[in-house]
Amino acid sequence: MARVTVEDCILQVPNRFELVLLAAQRARNISRGEELTLDRDNDKNPVVALREIADETVELPELEQDIIKSLLRAPEPEPVEEEVIDLIATDENIFGVMDVNEAEANEAGISVDDASADDIEAAIAAELGGGRR
Repeated sequence: MARVTVEDCILQVPNRFELVLLAAQRARNISRGEELTLDRDNDKNPVVALREIADETVELPELEQDIIKSLLRAPEPEPVEEEVIDLIATDENIFGVMDVNEAEANEAGISVDDASADDIEAAIAAELGGGRR
């Protein structure tokens, strides 16, 4: 960056850190396609941004608002455990194993506590009439 340009900007923005933030934001805005307020004169975006700040052709409060907007990010909410459980499909045969609930087992005459999962599945399949496995 040209030393003369920075020295001109210090008159408008005394804090050099703030000047860097404002000039960087203006250079990003120019890169996004915002209109230039001065002739480019074969200068790159950061130099054009500094020249605009020095000549007071851009509104500094608007640049500050652009900086704030760029830093604001709403965090994505994490799903609650109930929502995660709701997302899991338990009534479908996803992994090739029947999902057996206690009511179906009772209808088939099997106590869920006493039998293994394979026994329950076989009994329900036999009860329903299709040896599904």
